[in-house]
Amino acid sequence: MLQLADLRTSLAPLTDKYTQLRGRLDLEGLQHRREEIEKQLAAPDAWNDPTKLTPVLQERSRLENEQKRAATLQAAHDEAQDWLLMVEDDPAQEALEALEAAVHELGRLLEEAEMELLLSEKEDSASAILEIHPGAGGTEAQDWAAMLLRMFLRWADAHGFATEHLDYQGGDEAGLKSVTLRVKGTNAFGLLKGEKGIHRLIRISPFDSSGRRHTSFASVDVLPDAEQEISIVIEEKDLRIDVFRASGAGGQHVNRTNSAVRITHAPSGLVVQCQNEKSQHSNRDSAMQILRARLYDLELRKVADERKSQYLDKEAINFGSQIRTYTLQPYRLVKDHRTNVEMTDVDAVLDGAIDTFIHGLLLYRHEQKTGT
Repeated sequence: MLQLADLRTSLAPLTDKYTQLRGRLDLEGLQHRREEIEKQLAAPDAWNDPTKLTPVLQERSRLENEQKRAATLQAAHDEAQDWLLMVEDDPAQEALEALEAAVHELGRLLEEAEMELLLSEKEDSASAILEIHPGAGGTEAQDWAAMLLRMFLRWADAHGFATEHLDYQGGDEAGLKSVTLRVKGTNAFGLLKGEKGIHRLIRISPFDSSGRRHTSFASVDVLPDAEQEISIVIEEKDLRIDVFRASGAGGQHVNRTNSAVRITHAPSGLVVQCQNEKSQHSNRDSAMQILRARLYDLELRKVADERKSQYLDKEAINFGSQIRTYTLQPYRLVKDHRTNVEMTDVDAVLDGAIDTFIHGLLLYRHEQKTGT
């Protein structure tokens, strides 16, 4: 049976979070900027060149959405407080149930609003291209890379993101040598960008007949997917395109024809390849998409260096700077070394339950950026 004391206890931290979040939303600033835009749009010559108004209209739409979210959040907060007052006067079961529903809805909206606030960079809303490469260690490291791929695929599926393999090279005995995955959906990059870095596994190796403990490494890279809305100019004269026979699984057709494609971009020195499709044309398209994403990432890095942005790691990836350790032996623990967030349910993490780490890092970087 519902108890007023329990509901009051559940509501108290949500009320505190709402007060803090409302202070960070800068509602007055949003309204002031929207009024400025309305004046700009009302000017006599404002619509002489509609193309110049596109970013202005997009900003107005964004501001409207933020104001609507703030209004919805305030209404949910006020409703929960109203029900609390009613229940305190008359703790009937129906009123308790209504208060419980109001508390649940306020919690849900607060979580959404906080995530929107944390994903504030322009590129955060993009889909993501995720790459995994095993470190030294042969089969053991390649198997670890495959475990990471499974973890990210399960996370994406749980959040309704579509996934697509752009390139996959299987391991010699088990696991994989490299994989490039597209994760499609709003905010996929914003959520996954913190996974970029070195992931370390400590376990009793199933490939060691002596049953010794091994440490394996794999690198994860996350890029914003530069699709139609992002203009990346690639000149044909700057490209060298090589075709070759695909290796590994894929059937006779894939392995007998020159369907695999490797593209070298001369100005940047970037080299990308794709061999996952039977069609050379499809592989070329996928390789070009990867190249666009990598070129876009280079531009992001330049901007990040200039403004010292928090969301792009500027230190080189190497196997001595792991961001997270997954320990299966002699104890069971997953620890993020940037935030010190820990989880003991290793199986759940490897099954894709990484939201605690994602949210923890987003909040940490936001606090570092704002000084809060």
